[in-house]
Amino acid sequence: MSEQENFAVEVIYALPNQQKRISVTVEPGTTCIEAVKQSDMCQFFPDIDLEKVKLGIFSRSVKHDEVLLPGQRVEIYRPLIADPKDVRRKRAEKAKDEGRANKTTGGRVS
Repeated sequence: MSEQENFAVEVIYALPNQQKRISVTVEPGTTCIEAVKQSDMCQFFPDIDLEKVKLGIFSRSVKHDEVLLPGQRVEIYRPLIADPKDVRRKRAEKAKDEGRANKTTGGRVS
């Protein structure tokens, strides 16, 4: 059998006002977290905690030890500032209080 060759993947991290994309060449069998470490993204964004960081590949959440395939993009996700369920619940309560939603069903008022 022939030996597999190294391949390129991208590691990306984005803030509201800034993003960084780094292309790294990895060996077959490289995991997502290994590619993040190899990219040295923490040099640019020291707030990234490699032990707790959530990762994804093209918007699909992955585990740190998932093996990469050629052409994939590892996305480093920021922690949520607020729980989306709480935000939606507060928005619905506000709509009820303001009379924009039915107090019983939560549906729109005609």
